[in-house]
Amino acid sequence: MPLDSILMFIPACFALNMVFGPNNLLSLTNAAHHGMGYAIAAAVVGRLPAFSLMILATALGLGAAMMASELLFSMVKWGGVMYLLWIGYRLLTAPESPTAADVPLDGHVKPLRLSASREFIVAAGNPKAMLVFAAFFPQFVQDDAYWQSFTVLAGIYLALEVVAIVAYAYAGKRIVGIMRTPGARRRLNRISGSVMMTFGVLLAFSRRPQ
Repeated sequence: MPLDSILMFIPACFALNMVFGPNNLLSLTNAAHHGMGYAIAAAVVGRLPAFSLMILATALGLGAAMMASELLFSMVKWGGVMYLLWIGYRLLTAPESPTAADVPLDGHVKPLRLSASREFIVAAGNPKAMLVFAAFFPQFVQDDAYWQSFTVLAGIYLALEVVAIVAYAYAGKRIVGIMRTPGARRRLNRISGSVMMTFGVLLAFSRRPQ
């Protein structure tokens, strides 16, 4: 790929990576409750494979199919809406839990596979992400080097996604200090749950581009 195309792609891509959405909220919340390393691992194991599959689907033309099919878009959208609302409800009704700062070595930490699967489902259940890939990536793809271009763009996007994951996990780690009391942890859960449910409602009102 031409260097000038890559230099244009990187800042625009990073802006997309850093948008405060459901997955980045998960990284922040997981880091606040279970530590920065846990949050990064959950996102890398769960979110990156989901985005990789979505980018591959876009390269194969499924992104364009979703843009053209109201039924396909709606199926993915409503699955994502229900899952976001369910996560929000679980956070709002979550029992008191220890933070990463005071969890004993044998303490009750949510299994990593559960958080990773949540990252995967939230990413895969957002049709707007697929539409972003379908609308954004083709602008930088070379017709005479189609798969090579998609591979380079995918590698850059996933690398910058890791940077966003680390940034939000670090932010979650920084707020641990204000979560020493049960009341503070309860407020964090309520805020996170409310925001997650808001994302679900916003997704419910989203429309397929015409």
